[in-house]
Amino acid sequence: MRILGIDPGTSVTGWGVVDGVGNRLLHVANGCLRTRTADPLPVRLDIIFRGVVQVIQTWQPDTVAVEQVFVSRNVESALKLGHARGAAVVAAGFNSLTVHEYTPLQVKKSVVGYGQAEKHQVQEMIRLLLNLSAVPPQDAADALAIAICHLHHQSPALQAREARP
Repeated sequence: MRILGIDPGTSVTGWGVVDGVGNRLLHVANGCLRTRTADPLPVRLDIIFRGVVQVIQTWQPDTVAVEQVFVSRNVESALKLGHARGAAVVAAGFNSLTVHEYTPLQVKKSVVGYGQAEKHQVQEMIRLLLNLSAVPPQDAADALAIAICHLHHQSPALQAREARP
């Protein structure tokens, strides 16, 4: 099963592709889509949409996992994040892919074993779990963590049925 994880953001949207083969995790690719803060929001959302479409067409995931919007104090930031997330979700739907959502707490607990883990802990665990030679950039690491979280939440029977040849 090939999962595209997406960590949405209006400035940087991280993406990561992971294959789940049995109980093994295989790193396929990761990266970041960057927008310019000087550009109007519709231009930035278009960049995110087109970038996610390109990633989907290049890496052909079976499904998409995305982080849910977390609202703490700044509602305006959460709204902008929701727009970026929406652009990514629409890109998945445009490519007929199902989207699964996970909270930041679920992602951290799934990958690190502790829901309050810090960013550097997530990055290091991603490096270890995927046997990477270097720690990936923060947004890409978060996206890879979201993909891994989705794989951890799948039943073994579903993983076997959707395994790549």
